[in-house]
Amino acid sequence: MNAYENVKAICDSARRASLSLSKKSGGERSLALLKIAEAILNSSDEIIKANAKDLENAVANGMKESMQDRLMLNQARIKDIARAIIKIADLPDPIGTGEIFTRPNGLEIHKTSVPLGVVAMIYEARPNVTPDASSLCIKSGNAVILRGGKEAINSNKAIVSVIRSTLSECGFDENCVALIEDTTRESSNALMQMRGGVDVLIPRGGKGLIKSVVENARVPVIETGAGNCHLYVDRCADIDMALSVAINAKCSRPSVCNAIETVLVHKSVAEEFLQRFYNATRDVSLEFRGCPVCCDILPGISEATEEDYATEYDDYIISCKAVDSVYEAVEHIRKYSTGHSESIITEDSRCADYFTGSIDSCSLYVNASTRFTDGGEFGLGAEIGISTQKLHVRGPMGLSALTTTKYIIKGDGHTR
Repeated sequence: MNAYENVKAICDSARRASLSLSKKSGGERSLALLKIAEAILNSSDEIIKANAKDLENAVANGMKESMQDRLMLNQARIKDIARAIIKIADLPDPIGTGEIFTRPNGLEIHKTSVPLGVVAMIYEARPNVTPDASSLCIKSGNAVILRGGKEAINSNKAIVSVIRSTLSECGFDENCVALIEDTTRESSNALMQMRGGVDVLIPRGGKGLIKSVVENARVPVIETGAGNCHLYVDRCADIDMALSVAINAKCSRPSVCNAIETVLVHKSVAEEFLQRFYNATRDVSLEFRGCPVCCDILPGISEATEEDYATEYDDYIISCKAVDSVYEAVEHIRKYSTGHSESIITEDSRCADYFTGSIDSCSLYVNASTRFTDGGEFGLGAEIGISTQKLHVRGPMGLSALTTTKYIIKGDGHTR
């Protein structure tokens, strides 16, 4: 069986499973998720053992440390995964919600939410995506087809094995959650061509992956964004606050898409802020690349290039630029942003309003870290991705983003 035939068989099984899943009640779906959370906790040693193989391969293949951090699972992270699943289980059922209204002619129209059907994902070295996506899809009544990267294949296989066996024990079709174990390019290309077999495809990863899916897929795609995120420190900023936010937004976990990659700072406060930011990040050896003004303030740092300002580093590297005004900061962000998350630190409400009103990213912050762009932090339980497009959803994608609308119209022999 070649890659196309294998993927098609998986899609056909997922389609049948989605029909059976749609008949399960919200209570049944939530109970299954609670059982899955328990099973993942009970299987943590096996999952960590599988993850160790992926980490060993990552080291052997020269994966940078920040990306190894994204790949790594330990007991604490598995507990976080289980907690996220429980939160999703406890959320209101997104299926069957809506409204009823009656037209002047007496027709009664029921607008109700229904599952999308079969959701597919192509993603990279993030094994936590596997349980998050599976749980969100089960809760919203969707079957899910997962095609992770080769970097996390052992972790993904272990997690999906636990999920599928638990679904079977709960009386669900295990094909509600399917993993494409073939990590060659042929399998991802085949998944992109499954028109009729997949209702929506969600790519989640780096800029290259997302670009490839958007440009080549024949199925509907929700574009999740690479995270070239910015922090602007205004002339009216509280410098202590700006320093705290910058350290958190860059250094707490530099490999994630909501970490900042560029700091823009007003020239009037650039010297104080940049020197303090530089000194505060020596323990993690954060590498600075800056404009000529920043290079004068921080002698020895590299001069930033156009490519630097356009790059999502996912590493302990940051670009910096001194600007004359909030207007210049906004223009820079408009030029280089991927539409993910941007933040301003200021005590001037007019600057804050201009900033949030003039930038077209999905998440805009005033005096807060961009690291909050996350489904869990937004109260969604978890996220299946962060959409930077405008149709049909934008920002962190939770349960409601995995539903569509059905109209049921009741009449009494009405004709038109």
